[in-house]
Amino acid sequence: MPFTRISLPEHRADTWQDAISAILQNTLVDHFSVPKDDCFQLFEPASRRQRVINPTYLAGENHHRSEDFLLFHITAGKPRNSYQKQELFRHLAEKLHVALGISPADVMVVVSFTQPEDWSFSHGEMFKLPQGVFL
Repeated sequence: MPFTRISLPEHRADTWQDAISAILQNTLVDHFSVPKDDCFQLFEPASRRQRVINPTYLAGENHHRSEDFLLFHITAGKPRNSYQKQELFRHLAEKLHVALGISPADVMVVVSFTQPEDWSFSHGEMFKLPQGVFL
């Protein structure tokens, strides 16, 4: 049950949003054990002035972030292991690069985990795992 906030440059929102959405969802399904229909995303386009991004900090040797920098903040309900996280990070950056030409140096991902009782999907009711389902 991940929820992802995607910060992207305002000047790219109209042309990139649909592709980013599909790439993210497919990557979550393929590498992060997410059901196909479990898709909750919020796109947050921001102007150049609203984005204060260090172009070199931990971007990799001889790499710089550009104005096309993307931030994915994924809040998930069940923990994933290091392998699943690394596969998500790697495949997301690769697919964005192939499909949209986004440099891997411009892709940052932050993952946070919560408990099922931290979620209410509707009606003001705390999420409860269905009988026989374990996270």
